[in-house]
Amino acid sequence: MKLRSIKYFQSVYEQGSITSAARQCFVSQPSITAAISQLEQELNVELFVRHAGGVRPTSAADKLYPLAREMSDNEQSILHLFSDGPTPVPLRLGLMRSLGAQRMSELLTELTKRIDNLELTLVEPDEPCDARVVLSHSASSCEEFVPIWEDKYQLAIPKNWPLATKPLVYIEDLDGIPFINRTPCDALERLKQTMAAEGVQFQPRANIRTIEYAWPMVSAGVGAALLPDWHEIKHNDGFVLRPIANERLVKRIGLAYSAGRVKEPLIASVISVCRATAR
Repeated sequence: MKLRSIKYFQSVYEQGSITSAARQCFVSQPSITAAISQLEQELNVELFVRHAGGVRPTSAADKLYPLAREMSDNEQSILHLFSDGPTPVPLRLGLMRSLGAQRMSELLTELTKRIDNLELTLVEPDEPCDARVVLSHSASSCEEFVPIWEDKYQLAIPKNWPLATKPLVYIEDLDGIPFINRTPCDALERLKQTMAAEGVQFQPRANIRTIEYAWPMVSAGVGAALLPDWHEIKHNDGFVLRPIANERLVKRIGLAYSAGRVKEPLIASVISVCRATAR
């Protein structure tokens, strides 16, 4: 069993996508796929169930993941043990999915610039961590919340659809049009509720989980989708974004951290970076 395969497995488990894992590990998707397949053969188990939106871990993967993470942490500890460099500053940062690659990269870059010798470990937001980047309503009662981004959701429409010529979309315009149905998505669920109350039919054409799969499908004309106004989405040439009349579909995303840790130098630095990044 190769340590590299374990690291690739860990990345796929955390990212929920072979594509995202390949991007994180700076390797090709076939390399990730081959490593996972080899690992499954060695262990004689299925680790992931493939679907249109990415992969879903099996119960076997859930058992393997804590051990894989421990192996990865031990590897880093061994490297640091025999290193003459400065003592690393470990930070476990929980990240919700679908944050937007560009702005998340900018935030992580600022963290590494502003905090000397930072050793950053990215985990799921429900795992043990020092702080979390999550939706505002996901912060618990014992956490403080620092807003970073406010996502405004609009309807992404293929350019060649007649609906794309309208500057403002009304609920009745959505009756029966094919939709890219993404779950979970609070904003889309709110829109579905409004449509149902108005007697407007929601017609799913494709069911996916990640935003990154949504806008290429809109560009291809598969259907419309409710998408946030991220930079990479707003500047996509394959579709247009249109507001929906009388609907304020907004999500606030920010840093959640334990109120009792605010005076710790590391947490204070992370808060400072997040406030400087906020927009």
